[in-house]
Amino acid sequence: MAKQKVCVIIGVGPGNGAAYARKFAREGYVIALLSRTTEFGEALLPELTEGSRALSCDASDPAAIERCLATIEADMGPVDVLLYNAGSGGGWGSPEETTMEQFELGWRVNAQGLLKAAQSVAPAMKTKGAGAIIITGATASRRGGARTTGFAASKAAQRSLAESLAKHFWPMGIHVALIILDGVVDLPRTRERMADKPDDFFVKADDVADLAWSLTQQPRSAWSFEAEARPFGEKW
Repeated sequence: MAKQKVCVIIGVGPGNGAAYARKFAREGYVIALLSRTTEFGEALLPELTEGSRALSCDASDPAAIERCLATIEADMGPVDVLLYNAGSGGGWGSPEETTMEQFELGWRVNAQGLLKAAQSVAPAMKTKGAGAIIITGATASRRGGARTTGFAASKAAQRSLAESLAKHFWPMGIHVALIILDGVVDLPRTRERMADKPDDFFVKADDVADLAWSLTQQPRSAWSFEAEARPFGEKW
């Protein structure tokens, strides 16, 4: 009997994280849900493949990431797909308002956490000569706004790191790809906060999950590094 494939999602909430989990579970993966607290992940488990787990993991703590991924590999098997969906705002404010603590936290989660996660799953993927690391990025990685000081800087660091990972790991059979998410994810809280916005203003998390899945299925002769996800009503 073939081994069940393992998908790890770092950063699980009611938006993209949950959509990723449901999509990859439908495709037959056993899912490991990593987030600071396990309450939401545990509530999601009944919808997922038998054997899926929710673990507490702080993406700003490299030691915690290393421990969690080692536990997953020991208990569930080598990781086939890593979806890095953790994202700290890094402080929403102007350069004068952003604190050093906010700025550093954004970098720790968006860049340092990604590097440690990739380092942790890479050995098993290299041994198999196959695997995928898909990162949820943001348009802010390409441009800094007056009030996105910390967020834009940390997402820019993440994008550059993702490109370095891709150039290093692609020859080993590991597909590293970045989804540039441009828009507001469709959630009850965002609908309430933006009640005046039409339906086509919002990004549907299930559609982002379909995009992430499609990246893991690309033939190696035509891999994508960067894919953009934005509703057609979004200005760009």
